[in-house]
Amino acid sequence: MARVLLVLPTSTYRAHDFLAAARKLGVEAAVASDERQAMADAAGDGALEVDLDAPEHAAARIEELARRRPLDAVVAVDEQGVRTAALAAERLGLRGNPPGAAAAARDKRRMRAALGAAGVPQPAWRALEPGQDPAAAATEIGFPMVIKAVGLSGSRGVIRADDADEAHCAAARVRAIAAGTGTEAAARGGAGVEGAEPAGGDPPPTLLVEGYVPGGEVAVEGLLTDGRLEVLAVFDKPDPLEGPYFEETIYVTPSRLPAPVLGTIERTCAAAATALGLREGPVHAELRVDGDSAWVLEVAARPIGGLCSRVLRFGLGASLEEVILRHALGRPLEGMARQPGGAGVMMLPIPGEGVLREVRGREAALAVPGVEGLEITIPPGRTVRPLPEGDRYLGFLFARGAGPAEAEAALRAAHARLEVVLEPVRQPTLGA
Repeated sequence: MARVLLVLPTSTYRAHDFLAAARKLGVEAAVASDERQAMADAAGDGALEVDLDAPEHAAARIEELARRRPLDAVVAVDEQGVRTAALAAERLGLRGNPPGAAAAARDKRRMRAALGAAGVPQPAWRALEPGQDPAAAATEIGFPMVIKAVGLSGSRGVIRADDADEAHCAAARVRAIAAGTGTEAAARGGAGVEGAEPAGGDPPPTLLVEGYVPGGEVAVEGLLTDGRLEVLAVFDKPDPLEGPYFEETIYVTPSRLPAPVLGTIERTCAAAATALGLREGPVHAELRVDGDSAWVLEVAARPIGGLCSRVLRFGLGASLEEVILRHALGRPLEGMARQPGGAGVMMLPIPGEGVLREVRGREAALAVPGVEGLEITIPPGRTVRPLPEGDRYLGFLFARGAGPAEAEAALRAAHARLEVVLEPVRQPTLGA
């Protein structure tokens, strides 16, 4: 029986789907995680606790595990495990990305530098070091601009600024998010927050300032084999993403863009992966499209996030996770094209900050024709907050239809039937 090690951050949504794919393929799954999860107990001595923030050490632990029982593949299921998986695969001589390429894909500053050196279309950009004036970047980039954290994902810590005052406030807020000082520190505003020392005494983080690119946005799901990119799906994002925050909601596939534009998107993604040095495994890319032109916003050496992959089905009903595991193990992928028809997923937005009490209307939402599933991923009683501070969505809604328009319509109708009940967060009283 083939044996694959899944690098599973505790916070991932993806564990269940990857473990299910391994079972379906008859593959033994070992698990490396930053905390021992209840589901890892099924892996027995194949469950390994590692520090994913120390990828070299984590890779060495995986190498030790492989000496006891050899591994046939190492797969990162989410962003946080990408570097560890690449290092471990290199140590074990398994299929994977070069560690330097994986590191570049995890760091937006390194990614921008690599894309720029290769001439890949992308927004104008510059790094914003601690103490630098964010509005000064307007002399090179102009307004509007987008200020973002270097190492976060999922639109967290990404804010648009249209003038100098907004740039100062946005930089302060993003630094607080990136440093882990949270909304409370950011709410004080002004230069005091931007220059504040984050928790733990680490220096304030470097940010990225990018020119705002108008147009629509698409997401690309692909798979690299020996440096060659095969595009598995292109998702349209029909809701405008214009800021000041960039909360993603609906993804629908296949894309309704003209074939020549889709060709440009695919070539641009392939060029971006090559520029970063990525060679093997899943690629998730985000691009802005305006007319016939496309610009790379981000390239990640991982599959699509959250539970969004559940909307994709390939030959013989295979999931995206099955396709990824087949590739990692060197198994044939013939007949693995995406199944025809429209499909869509909605990442349910959080309407405000508060304590989640319940989500009403679930049965009514599931009764909408075309809706195939609804997963609420935050349990009642948890405090939630929207982007840019928030780090997760309320849940995921899935739909299918004859085409993308039908899938999108089903998602919108179902979402309209949901009611999110929040209780205000109680503020501490003076003297408490």
